[in-house]
Amino acid sequence: MNKKMINIDEVWSRIEVHAGEKFYQIKGGKFSYTVEGGHIYLSRTPQRILKSHFEKVLAFVPLENTVPLQNKLRGPSFIFAILMDKRIRQSDW
Repeated sequence: MNKKMINIDEVWSRIEVHAGEKFYQIKGGKFSYTVEGGHIYLSRTPQRILKSHFEKVLAFVPLENTVPLQNKLRGPSFIFAILMDKRIRQSDW
C-alpha cells in the first residue's frame, strides 16, 4: 500500500495530460484513451471507465498485477496499465 495518500484529482489531471498517448497492458496490448468529464474512453474496446474506479484503486497502489482488481472494477487491465505507467505514477508509488 502507498504511504503517501494520493489525491485522485492530482492523478486524474496526469491522466488527462497523457490522453491520446500509447499505453501498454501487462500482456503487451497497446491502447490509448480519451477523457471526457469523469470518464475514460478506451481505443481498443467500447468500454468506458469511471474516474471513481481509479480513485478506488489508489488505495492499493503500487500493484504487481491485475488480480486485486479482477471482478471488482470494469477494465482492470486498462486501469492497471494507466496507473502503473511511470507518466501517471511518477514517484508517488
